[in-house]
Amino acid sequence: MKYKLGDFVRFVDEKMEGFVTRIIDDQMIGVTGEDEFEIPVLASKVTSVHGYEPAGAKKAAVDNEAPVLAGEFEKKGIYLGVVADTKANSVVHFHLVNTTSFTLLAALTTEKQQVFKGEFAEAVSPGSVVKIYSAQLADLQLWPTFIFNVVYSTKQNIEPPAPLVAREKFKAKDFSTSKKQIPLLKDTGWLIRLDEPEMVIDAQKLKESFFKSPEEKVVLDKPSNEIDLHIEKLRDDYQFLQNSEMLNIQLAHFHKTLDAAIVHQLPDMVFIHGAGNGVLRNELHKALGKHPKVQTFMDARKEKFGYGATKVIFK
Repeated sequence: MKYKLGDFVRFVDEKMEGFVTRIIDDQMIGVTGEDEFEIPVLASKVTSVHGYEPAGAKKAAVDNEAPVLAGEFEKKGIYLGVVADTKANSVVHFHLVNTTSFTLLAALTTEKQQVFKGEFAEAVSPGSVVKIYSAQLADLQLWPTFIFNVVYSTKQNIEPPAPLVAREKFKAKDFSTSKKQIPLLKDTGWLIRLDEPEMVIDAQKLKESFFKSPEEKVVLDKPSNEIDLHIEKLRDDYQFLQNSEMLNIQLAHFHKTLDAAIVHQLPDMVFIHGAGNGVLRNELHKALGKHPKVQTFMDARKEKFGYGATKVIFK
């Protein structure tokens, strides 16, 4: 098989292009285009598109290592940055991010049902990032285990740490956090640290913690007058959640903002829940009907929300 996951290809007989997101067998591959649909196709019916590089795929060449002062030499900071492709959001690219002052001799091996495959092996220069793997996010349950082996190297008089070996078996919860800026990469995504940060003990804070009162006042920020409860507004990983999990998250946010509105003595508030099948709306109305601080509630402005929002008036 001449193609690998993440390769950008163009169909020979049609005006279509996309990423290789599945190796079906020695003859067939799956290609996902901008419409996010995967199309099975004979490998002989596509051709590689040369010159396309996803953000961060290019890395600085490993050349003469610039001297770094001993006090400024970074010994920690190896990350895995996972970024959705700009052309096909269902495809994610894995980047090895080296913020240390070491040159990393890095290798990635995948393992699935005791079948091992070397996916990447290169030297990664200090302060650089390189793409090492691609996969389809919808197939997360089928992803292999990732095994990282890293050897540290420097021409300076610095003792290198012991080689790093890290195993990662990704689950949906690993992508449940909000996306953040990836170091050295002009893009946002999920950031996973492969090496442990050095522990810094603040003696003063440690001392203060011994005398800290166990009871702290909970501060509730003043909420907006309109609260959107659509799950995609609350979680980035909503596509991995069960319906019951989505409902629990929405209700928890509803109760939190309702309490905050009462604390800050707002006269009213609108909860945007959508029309849908009415399950969330019914749960909200059930809770509001029993709440001692709620004077009444009604459908919010129908010309703006239709039947997809509820206005609450407080006592």
